[in-house]
Amino acid sequence: MSQMNRRGLSLVELLIALVILGVVTASLYRVLVNNQRIYQAQTQRIDLQQNIRAAVTILPAEFRELDAYDGDILAMGPDAISIRAFRVLGFICNAPNLPLLPLVGQQITVRNSLLFGSRGFIAGSDQIMAYYEGDDGVRADDAWTAPTLLTASGSQNCPDGQAGTTLTLLNLNITPPPVLLVDNGMTRGSPVRAFEPVTYLLYQEADKRYYIGLSSASDTLPLVGPVLANGLSFAYYDSTGAVTADSSLVASIGITVRAQTVQPVQVSAGANTRALAVDSITTRVALRNNRRF
Repeated sequence: MSQMNRRGLSLVELLIALVILGVVTASLYRVLVNNQRIYQAQTQRIDLQQNIRAAVTILPAEFRELDAYDGDILAMGPDAISIRAFRVLGFICNAPNLPLLPLVGQQITVRNSLLFGSRGFIAGSDQIMAYYEGDDGVRADDAWTAPTLLTASGSQNCPDGQAGTTLTLLNLNITPPPVLLVDNGMTRGSPVRAFEPVTYLLYQEADKRYYIGLSSASDTLPLVGPVLANGLSFAYYDSTGAVTADSSLVASIGITVRAQTVQPVQVSAGANTRALAVDSITTRVALRNNRRF
């Protein structure tokens, strides 16, 4: 048979093929778009869950270190709380020669190999508390020194030659019960704790969204967000479970976080409606050294 006598596609057959190709292509496109929307919605919801979980991980970890009776809660409100946040634990290797006066500008050297915390000491903002043993034969004079500002810190070897850090304190104020100060009452091996005054609060950023932030002497940084306009709330309870406004009587703190997704997600599989997804979580954390009265 001659090549010229072979039949090709008719116009009708070509149109039918194009219609079938268009239907298949449209179906594939719709499947891809739906998969993309589902993936985006799942990603947004995962981020939302991670946000609220981060909040109920960070805040309880900070609050468990608080001793309300000793003044660790500096101020408290419905959507903000100012605290002395624990940052560093060290142990003295070279103690001041107490009770020599003045106590202003006293220096303490701590051993570097026994420093524990999320960071090092920061002069100018950290507050230092050191343990005063006093007479090691009695417990009546044991106490922590009053919080005092860390004015300077620097490298200094311990008496045994091991690396250490010297802390210069603004005012070493020892106020145990009415017992005379004991020579060398602050001994080697006594613990030293560093605190940072911080505020956890609900605030609005420049993008007009609300965040849970950490405010310190240097800056205010967003920790969790975006959240709702009522995205953070605190409730304060005493040892009997009653709500209290006295910061020295707080035995537990209730935390509620209400967050939302960054982008709108599809509300339901059958509807073409998109909106911001929201979720919330509530927890309660007990403070240390709760006094039963």
